[in-house]
Amino acid sequence: MDFNVLIQSTTAVLVAVGLKVLGAILIYLVGRWLINFALDLLRKVLIKQSVDQTLIRYLGSFIAVAANVALVVAILGYFGVETTTFAALVAAIGVAIGAAWGGLLANFAAGVFLVILRPYKVGDFICAGGVTGTVHEVGLFVTTIDTPDNVQTYVANNKIFSDNIQNFTVNPYRRVDLVAQINHSVDHNDAIKRLKTGLAGIPNVLSNPAPDVEILQFNINGPVLAVRPYCNNKDYWQVYFDTNRLIREAFDAAGYPAPEQHFTMRSN
Repeated sequence: MDFNVLIQSTTAVLVAVGLKVLGAILIYLVGRWLINFALDLLRKVLIKQSVDQTLIRYLGSFIAVAANVALVVAILGYFGVETTTFAALVAAIGVAIGAAWGGLLANFAAGVFLVILRPYKVGDFICAGGVTGTVHEVGLFVTTIDTPDNVQTYVANNKIFSDNIQNFTVNPYRRVDLVAQINHSVDHNDAIKRLKTGLAGIPNVLSNPAPDVEILQFNINGPVLAVRPYCNNKDYWQVYFDTNRLIREAFDAAGYPAPEQHFTMRSN
């Protein structure tokens, strides 16, 4: 065999393969740019049409996955791979994955229902699937929630859809539930009056409905007062902490004795 001919044929093959690889890289880069451009354009159009952010992000996730799969198929076709064979292979893999992880389909279906039924939307503060926080995104398979301690948590859509969902944002206001323990010797009417007066001075506490301050129960230390102001959702934690501070400071200013247990000892 002529060594020069071998070198020339090998060089020709390598050049052809190299050009194919460069072409595939170019197709991938252009394809990714077009996908991102199309998604960005779609988002702008939907936002201009005042479409809800939840639906926009869900559609964006779905279209992005479909477009990237199509891009991979196009690159394989460029290399001469039979796309029909590849499609059958993908379908077979999909069946195998579906059999092994049937929950994926359930999560996808749950995501569709969540978008249609809209028990919550992006930006709502909810408790769902055991996680409490602000909805960041409703994806194809999971809902992304930012918890109050700034941890991004991913919860399976099916887990949320099959469990209770609490949406704290839907109603215009919510109640802050706190308790105040007082001593047996304290006049509960005086304590209630002081707390109601103090609650009226806390910023963002609503006057309608008016705060509730009543005896909730009795225990061995004395009466327990229910202290329940109302506020807008965004002011919840500010009112919560300010009310706790008010209870301590109001009782200190009144000179109330600390709650203590009382026992009666009798000798036979």
